[in-house]
Order: sequence, then C-alpha cells, then structure tokens
Amino acid sequence: MQRSVVFVHGTGVREESYEKTLTTVRTALKELRPESEVRGCFWGREAGARLALEGASIPGYTESRGGRKKDDEAVAVWGVLYQDPGYELRLLGLRPAAVSGMGRGQSPARELLDELTGYVPSAQVRAAFTAHDLEDAFDHALREVVASPELRDAAATADEGGYEHRHAFARAVVASTLAAAVEGGADAPDGLQRDSLLSLLSSELHTQGRSLGGAVAKAAATPALRALTWHARRRRGAHNDNLLVPAVGDILRYQARGRALRRLIKRTVDHAPGDAVTVIAHSLGGVACVDLMVEEPINRVDQLITVGSQAPFFYEAGALVSLEHPQQPPDHFPRRWLNLYDPRDLLSFRAAQAFPTVATDHEVDNHQPFPFAHSAYWDNRAVWGAIGAWLG
Repeated sequence: MQRSVVFVHGTGVREESYEKTLTTVRTALKELRPESEVRGCFWGREAGARLALEGASIPGYTESRGGRKKDDEAVAVWGVLYQDPGYELRLLGLRPAAVSGMGRGQSPARELLDELTGYVPSAQVRAAFTAHDLEDAFDHALREVVASPELRDAAATADEGGYEHRHAFARAVVASTLAAAVEGGADAPDGLQRDSLLSLLSSELHTQGRSLGGAVAKAAATPALRALTWHARRRRGAHNDNLLVPAVGDILRYQARGRALRRLIKRTVDHAPGDAVTVIAHSLGGVACVDLMVEEPINRVDQLITVGSQAPFFYEAGALVSLEHPQQPPDHFPRRWLNLYDPRDLLSFRAAQAFPTVATDHEVDNHQPFPFAHSAYWDNRAVWGAIGAWLG
C-alpha cells in the first residue's frame, strides 16, 4: 500500500518559514518512511490574514512599518513553488468557474486544457533549457505538470484566454524543472536566468505577461515571535506585520471565514498520490483539519497527527466550528489521531480526554520557553521518535 503524507502548517506562517519547516518535515519523514511522498499544504498566503486597507486601522503604521520589499516577497513565493510546483494552479482551481458565453465550440476551460496538455516546446525554448543542462529536468517537469490534477482543476476555472492560468502553468514547469535539477545535484541558475527561462516559456504559451492577481498574488510578511515592548510601540507597524497580522490575524480570519482554508486542505489531500494519506497538522492547521474531517468524509485519510494544536481547547470552550460539546467526532472521522503537546507551549492542548474515542496524547519537551516552544517541535528528535513509533 502506498501512503502519502500531507503537512498542514500553523498560524502566522508565511513563505520563508514555511519553506524551511517543510524541508525539515520532509527530511525527518524520509528517514522514517522513505517510501512515502510528502506534500505540503501552504495556506498562509491565500487563507491567512492580510491588511485589506494596508494598515489604515493601525496608529502610526505607515510611519513605522518594517515590511519587506516586493522583490523579497517574489523570491519567497518561488521558494514555495520549488517545494510545491502546483501551488498557484491549486489556488486557481479553487476559484469559481468562469461564466462562458453562448457561442459555439469548446469552452475556454476545455480549449485551455487541450492546448496546455498538448504543448510542444519550440527549438528555442529547448535550447534555452539545454544551455543550463536542464533539458532532461525540463522534459520531466513538463510531463509532471501536464499530468497533474492541479492543472485540470485550475483549467476548469479559466476565462477566455486563460492568461493567469497560462502564467501559473509556466511558473509550475520552471519551478519543477529547477527543483528536480537541484535535487539531482545540479547548481541552480540565479534568479535572472530563471526569469529569462520563464519569459521564453511564457511568451510561447501566450500568457501576455499576465501574472496572478487578487488574493492569490498577495504575500504577507514572515512572522516573528517577538514581545511587544515600549520599543515596539515606536515600531508598531513592523510588529503588526510580523506578529499581529499573521499570527493572531490568521486565527481571527479562520474563525470568521475558515471555509477557504478547509477547502485548500481537502484539495491538497485529493491531489496526494497513493492508497492512504496521513495528515500532519501544526497549530491552527490542526484545528482546520479536525473541523474538515468532522464536517465531511475525506477519502483515504486514515491517520491524523496534530502538533501543538488548539483543537481540544476550542472544543472545550465551545469555539470549534464543526463540533459542540458533548458531541463526539462522527464515524467517518479518522480512527487514529495522535496529538503531540509540550506543557511549555501555551498554544498546545491535550486531546485524549476531549475526544476519547479517537485521540491519543503524547507529551514532548522542546526545551524552550514559550513562545519559542510552539515552533520548536520539528527539530525535536523526540517528536519524530513518537511519530515513528505511532506510525508503526
């Protein structure tokens, strides 16, 4: 039986920290289960909190903010794509289907899918990739993206022209090419060379230079776990970028509009290969996974691992969206649920007493004070020892 693992991150995580954590999780799971494929579910950019008015509600924000340059954000998004080339296509697949006209012929979605799945690179494009010793990686990446369920789901939402979808397809192919080449021991081209390859491919795919827009294109600042001191008042904008917006904001947004996050988790699981899926979820990601798996059966998911999660507390406090005490998870909920917590992590809670029919608790010690204890699980050998023993 082939098993996949889907990793769902927690509150406050954005591109750069997500990339590092996913790499750590993949490395540890490769030692435990080398046969399992690990997929990441990065939701911080699409379903996380962001400032719709660019901080207009925060006193002194424009004077004190310490945000990043747009170029830094673009580089961070590439970091996510290297780990998960289908990320942008997956987000496009969650959009409502475009309303097509009454004209004859194929729909825009069908036309776009036929064109992209039948794409044959020109000699010029091949020569550009070959010049960087990327021809084999390019061929492999193109086949992978063309065959991916992410492409089919995204194509179903394409409007006339499908320019955003073409752009996401091109970025997925380039990201998959470079990731495969580096994994094989090659040196990665620098960003300018990468962008040159993308430009050639985009031109041939007729993207018209159209990048992704709206919420899909907005990147937020990387979270930083810092105390709000007198000094922080003088730099309130910077700390709102780094702490309040991504961390607390994500929780507030989930409680108000959590359906988007749950849909993204479900879509990621749907796209994971294999006969069975283990979901590993941190912090707020664990809350969302519990809600999702209570609300509906999630095919192939038979194991849930929550790490530093607030789901038991939300349930006891009457704040869990899907389940109210004394109700218990329905029969379709995974029967095997491992919940890891650190008593020093004030955002982690025990689940076995709240959910005695499905949950098993395991206490770990990250040897860090709060709030550092909340993000220290992934480098803790005891965590992976407990997960390995529980997986059997």
